Amino acid sequence: MARKINRIGVFTSGGDAPGMNACIRAVVRTALYNDLKVTGILQGYQGMISNQFIDMNSRSVSNIIQLGGTILKTARCADFRTPEGRKLAYENIKAEGIDALVGIGGDGTFTGIEVFSREFDIPVIGIPGTIDNDLYGSDFTLGFDTACNTVIEAIDKIRDTAASHDRLFFVEVMGRDSGCIALNSGIAGGAEAILMPETGTAIDDLIGQLEKAADGKKTSTIVIIAEGEMNGGAYNVAKRVKSKFDFYDTKVTILGHLQRGGAPSSFDRVLASRLGFAAVNLLLAGKSRRVVGLRGNKISDINIEESINNKAFKLADDMIELSNVLAI
Repeated sequence: MARKINRIGVFTSGGDAPGMNACIRAVVRTALYNDLKVTGILQGYQGMISNQFIDMNSRSVSNIIQLGGTILKTARCADFRTPEGRKLAYENIKAEGIDALVGIGGDGTFTGIEVFSREFDIPVIGIPGTIDNDLYGSDFTLGFDTACNTVIEAIDKIRDTAASHDRLFFVEVMGRDSGCIALNSGIAGGAEAILMPETGTAIDDLIGQLEKAADGKKTSTIVIIAEGEMNGGAYNVAKRVKSKFDFYDTKVTILGHLQRGGAPSSFDRVLASRLGFAAVNLLLAGKSRRVVGLRGNKISDINIEESINNKAFKLADDMIELSNVLAI
């Protein structure tokens, strides 16, 4: 028989991502629709340890679907990595009457709730929320689409000034371990080259690509660089390339954390709503230690350990080939 659940605790953890608020909204209202109570946990795992709990009702999540960031806040918590910290967190959430947890975040969030559930036998569901789009079990993670749209808007504006002044722009985007944002925004923004951790493009290869662009009489060139690529980021790449192209006015733009902010796209709002709805229904069905995600156009779920342990995230080969073909 499914365990009786009366109150769900919902929290966000790790880096914020557009769509988290829409997901909180879906969790809260789906739970209320099914006659469950909901507690919001502020500051993620830190809030469990420091007793930062708020009761949530339908009005608590009014007018937040369009907001970036997370109304529940997020914070790092070294104490939760210790058995003593997790024990205190468990005692606090039980005192609040919380019977199950929904955690919205990335790999670190999933690792935390997996250990927590195993130690204290509390039902948990993970929802993938990260702009990096690098979690196994979902084709898209919350915030990725919005982040790409933000980057594309910036590239379009940079292209205007690059073409006006015969400039070579190096644009650095987020992606310490993943080139998803770089690849998708590079294709959509018409970049002449894309450097990512997964492809390991050498400087000499990049110079070859840029020489072809110059020979083709291109009046502007934009190179997209993921922050974690092997050559050390946009400034280092620009410095090493600049001497080869003295006819270009070389510039560097680092987009930074603006990629995390802003109103979520329509896609992210709908995805967040579907995932929050599915997470609550999994708990009602007696499921635990699952990660919900989008596969094709269907919501599915996998074991949380499978999501955590599968580190072999791989960019689609056809997308990489596409980026090379369209850059000529």
